[in-house]
Amino acid sequence: MMNGITPLETLTSAMSADISSEVSTFLLLLLLLLLFTWSRTHRSPIPGPSFLAGLGPLLTYSRFILTGIGTACNYYNNKYGSIVRVWINGEETLILSRSSAVYHVLKSAHYIARFGSKTGLECVGMEGRGIIFNSDVQLWRKVRTYFSKALTGPGLQRTVGICLSSTAKHLERLQDMTDPSGHVDALNLLRAIVVDISNRLFLRVPLNEKDLLMKIHNYFETWQTVLIKPDIFFKIGWLYNKHKRAAQELQDVMESLLETKRKIINESEKLDDDLDFATELIFAQNHGELSADNVRQCVLEMVIAAPDTLSISLFFMLLLLKQNPDVELKIVEEMNTVKNSDGKIDYESLRVLESFINESLRFHPVVDFTMRKALENDNIEGTKIAKGTNIILNIGLMHKTEFFPKPKEFSLTNFDRTVPSRFFQPFGCGPRSCVGKHIAMVMLKAILVALLSRYTVCPRQGCTLNSIRQTNNLSQQPVEDEHSLTMRFIPRTTRPPHSQL
Repeated sequence: MMNGITPLETLTSAMSADISSEVSTFLLLLLLLLLFTWSRTHRSPIPGPSFLAGLGPLLTYSRFILTGIGTACNYYNNKYGSIVRVWINGEETLILSRSSAVYHVLKSAHYIARFGSKTGLECVGMEGRGIIFNSDVQLWRKVRTYFSKALTGPGLQRTVGICLSSTAKHLERLQDMTDPSGHVDALNLLRAIVVDISNRLFLRVPLNEKDLLMKIHNYFETWQTVLIKPDIFFKIGWLYNKHKRAAQELQDVMESLLETKRKIINESEKLDDDLDFATELIFAQNHGELSADNVRQCVLEMVIAAPDTLSISLFFMLLLLKQNPDVELKIVEEMNTVKNSDGKIDYESLRVLESFINESLRFHPVVDFTMRKALENDNIEGTKIAKGTNIILNIGLMHKTEFFPKPKEFSLTNFDRTVPSRFFQPFGCGPRSCVGKHIAMVMLKAILVALLSRYTVCPRQGCTLNSIRQTNNLSQQPVEDEHSLTMRFIPRTTRPPHSQL
């Protein structure tokens, strides 16, 4: 005996340890087998990250949250191919970048709903309201008719004149926005121009431009923050409350502007023959066709649509012009030669400018993907799509991989020949295409003509499309560091009078 322990006790302890070790090993192997079997049941013929017993969905969702939706889509398509299966908030999601598959979804009535966090969309007022993320198909169709009327016909015809006068007005005040070094915050200048145009076209009320732009910016940040967040995010007050407050502040401003509009309507002896968008919606509310909340959201979405998409597109275009001075020269020469019978610029004949705009939207779009949800079972090129599946169309990547002779380069030769619509979709097509695609092109042309006829711009040294910091979540946006996005506006030696634009 040693220390009071008998040989029998020693043997028993050793046997117990061996048995315990064997049981642990058996249980571990059983667990691995169960996990392997579970993963096998979730294996998909569609390329993409492995399920890994639930770890795959967590990892892919984390990438979307941390890097942004657009960045994550590019990562997965580049890694796995033109059709990829991932998970967003536990929901199976397919990312498509092949033109034939993208075109199938865009043209089909099976994909006219969108997806996103229900609570997040409620936060920004888009759940069952407005047009952008409204998945109440019947209501969406109803409000779309009001948007279509405002963005075509007489509204479209007035756009050129309003764009020219608004741009000229803001350029006359350029000195007020110029810093001591002679630079201008170009992006905020473009936002101010665009929000003024939107107000004059669709709302027509006095407003505080600077305050409204700040609230639009905060609202957009909230929108892209909450769009695919998990439910737990909305229960953490210190994280969520500032976003909820930002969304509410813009909604309150819109309600105040609508009250002003109602007062103008009530005090008018005779309304214009061409009723603006806000007036049409107010009348629809009075007749019981739309709720007050929906009217407010529709006006809000009409007003925010341009300042954080079209204005950033214009900013990217100005950078591309300075990186391609030969293109700027061709555009200015075209503006000076293409005139109609009354001596004004013939916008329909601005072919070089149109090619430049198209190539800019292809090469570096602000919005390079669109989100849809399958309303019915479907089959896309042999891939079965179950009802309820989330779909992301990676149109930006599609534009850089198919058809174009120089897909990776910025070159107007990419539009030397007619491009079939299935290969170029900057605004989408089909039943849920961008309702403002025609007016957007008119606005881009008119603003660029008004600006380039008077100025050439010069970004800070080293500031190029590739050098500036950008994020790609809900859209591609430059990171607005102090002074990094400013430009010098250099007057042209000769410029046409406003009457000739």
